[in-house]
Amino acid sequence: MNTDTYRGWVALGGLAGLLAVAAAAGAAHLSVEAGEARALASAVQMQGWHALALLGCGLWGVRGGRLAHAAGTAFALGTLLFCGTVYAGALGGPRLGVLAPVGGSLLLLGWALLGLSALRRR
Repeated sequence: MNTDTYRGWVALGGLAGLLAVAAAAGAAHLSVEAGEARALASAVQMQGWHALALLGCGLWGVRGGRLAHAAGTAFALGTLLFCGTVYAGALGGPRLGVLAPVGGSLLLLGWALLGLSALRRR
């Protein structure tokens, strides 16, 4: 597996973290109802945690092999679907609620794959 692939997870994790901080700052200045504020806070928190998970996939790198790469893919897609759906709904965009559970399931899968990558024998 090419080490550039894993550098990509670090770069994507950095971008996701940057956007999580920007989203938190933006949400702090919005006038939204309490329910939407809680949803935004949850999405920002999930995005921040999974930005760190992407960094972990990149740092684990070649040692984690294909499972670490699959975990990074699951984290990236899961974050996009879960957080994107929550952000859209909380900010008055289209209600895409059906995608949030798919994103959440991908996040769970990512953690399972990352854990398995550490247990895998070479």
